[in-house]
Amino acid sequence: MRETEETTFRVGTETVLSSVSLAADYGGVFEDDGDTGYFYAVDHPSQSEGRILGAVHIYNVASLADRAVPSRVTILWSQDGLKCALLISDYPHAVFDFAARRGYCRTNFPNSPGREDGSWNTSDHQWRDDVAGWFGPAAK
Repeated sequence: MRETEETTFRVGTETVLSSVSLAADYGGVFEDDGDTGYFYAVDHPSQSEGRILGAVHIYNVASLADRAVPSRVTILWSQDGLKCALLISDYPHAVFDFAARRGYCRTNFPNSPGREDGSWNTSDHQWRDDVAGWFGPAAK
């Protein structure tokens, strides 16, 4: 079973949407803080905050021409529950692969030196078109 969470919002309006995998102890959280949009991979989402494993930049509000138009944000899970995608108005913007411990996003940001413990890839978030295919037709 593939799970989804979704809501309608206006870019630049403070919004948080979170979704938890039914198959593993992971979650995905989208946040628009009024200035930027980010997508977070979290561990142990049943805890009040969850531990952030990875973060990818989605947009800067000021740079979007259509920010006044309502958008639908969706978090979609793969069949195995180990991958989640962020779609805005049915367009895939980011993916987290919890098994491979890495994120992909269209902005390829932020990138920082790898963690010493090697727990999550933080040095490269470059988008690959094939990652949207992990979610079937809903994410293409």
